[in-house]
Amino acid sequence: PAPPIDKATYVPPQQELMAAGPLGDRVLGKATAPVTVIEYVSLTCPHCANFHKTLFPRVKKEFIDTGKVRYIVREFPIGHMSGAAAIVNRCAPEDKYFFLLNQFLTRQPEWVSQEVRPDALYAVAKSSGMTRETFDKCLSNQTIIDGLTEVKQRGRQFGVIGTPTFFINGRKAQGEVTFDEIKAMIEHALYHDLKREMAALAHSNAVLALLRDGFVEQSPGGSVRLADDGSPMLD
Repeated sequence: PAPPIDKATYVPPQQELMAAGPLGDRVLGKATAPVTVIEYVSLTCPHCANFHKTLFPRVKKEFIDTGKVRYIVREFPIGHMSGAAAIVNRCAPEDKYFFLLNQFLTRQPEWVSQEVRPDALYAVAKSSGMTRETFDKCLSNQTIIDGLTEVKQRGRQFGVIGTPTFFINGRKAQGEVTFDEIKAMIEHALYHDLKREMAALAHSNAVLALLRDGFVEQSPGGSVRLADDGSPMLD
């Protein structure tokens, strides 16, 4: 039998990791950014709160706002209160998602507790413009509850065992990270993306040279093949 997977070190295939869950992903940054950062977050997690208070603004300014990083947040609630907050956060309009996420994380002392306290949750949620009626209906929204359950289950399959957990172009970091650590991982990914671009450019230039010198020919459909006799094509 195959040895058991060490979830602490396991990194899933990038194609699986990038597939959005049933509720869709919440994203900041350009779709064309060369680096994708995925953060699994619990809204009651103190390490997550510290990251978003102290480090995320720098990450956003240096990498997201400059088009280098596409940033995805996925929910991994730990505890009933975190689960309730995640449900409410998903009920907010999509353009208010990150605002409310930040509110929940930076105002944890106001609402975090062992038991679910709807009034304390709503005191934070209303900062996004959410009405009490919307909030009350939201807490029993089965579509969102089922979707978030699947997001967390997929996170477990990807080796997420706590929060925050980051995947940066497939490389994994867990727990409290420094800005220098996350910056180094982003720059490592940028470097490898640049290498791929340069290799593709070198290949393209080589093909153009072969076309110019007649060693290959291009079909009307755009594909390239060797000249029939393997020698330069003559005019």
